[in-house]
Amino acid sequence: MKQILLILGLALILFPFNIMAQSCCNMSTNKEFALLGKDNSFSKQHDNPLPFKYDGDLGEMVTYKTEDGKTASAFVFKSNIPTDKNILIIHEWWGLNDYIKKEGERIFNTIKGVNVICLDLYDGKVANAREDAANYMGQVTEERAKSIINGAVAYAGENAVFASIGWCFGGGWSLQTAILTGSRNKACIIYYGMPEKDLNKLKSIEAPVLGIFASKDQWISPQIVEEFEKNMDKAGKKLQVFTFVADHAFANPSSPNYRNESANKAWEISMDFL
Repeated sequence: MKQILLILGLALILFPFNIMAQSCCNMSTNKEFALLGKDNSFSKQHDNPLPFKYDGDLGEMVTYKTEDGKTASAFVFKSNIPTDKNILIIHEWWGLNDYIKKEGERIFNTIKGVNVICLDLYDGKVANAREDAANYMGQVTEERAKSIINGAVAYAGENAVFASIGWCFGGGWSLQTAILTGSRNKACIIYYGMPEKDLNKLKSIEAPVLGIFASKDQWISPQIVEEFEKNMDKAGKKLQVFTFVADHAFANPSSPNYRNESANKAWEISMDFL
């Protein structure tokens, strides 16, 4: 009788943990990363961005229709020469701020003969405080984000082909963009974003993928990166990984973790890849 009671007691104790484990295993990759916003240590790793005003005149805000019956906005740099080549840029957890617009201009000036489309997965919201960033990131639904990405694909035209690049929150969504666009995606760059773990989804990627990671990153850890490499190998996909001795957000000039030498090297690798 005591043994039965002991077993029942253990079952009751372990039951919540089993539920949590099942919930975690069933959770989408994007939702898993969004929940990091509730981790105080993760939030504290992101100091509020330094003031910066983008004053370039090469890009403009555009509005396009999305498949959910709404509209979305993007900051677009259009090539002077007609082209079907497009680079989709996806912002960090701060939103489509002036740092991202500046990065879009930098890429536009480096890679000739392309259109650069800086997506806005926050629907106009931009965070200047990490508390707001965590809140906005948590509000993003997969359905809306995919609708925004698919809308941008339609906006670019039926013959358009794409590369995608993103950082942190946007890094994970850059990989999701490669999944969504399939054969129309020609290159994907993910900067310390949460990798997809579903092998079936990874198998739908047809583009080579470049992963830029940080060895001191506690969240997109070396263990997660190693698992990503193994999963991509199982899926039979091309993946190059470069890991820098740095911390999360090392390529963001507004971050206290910014490392100029590593950021510049990662930039060179990324541009060569594109």
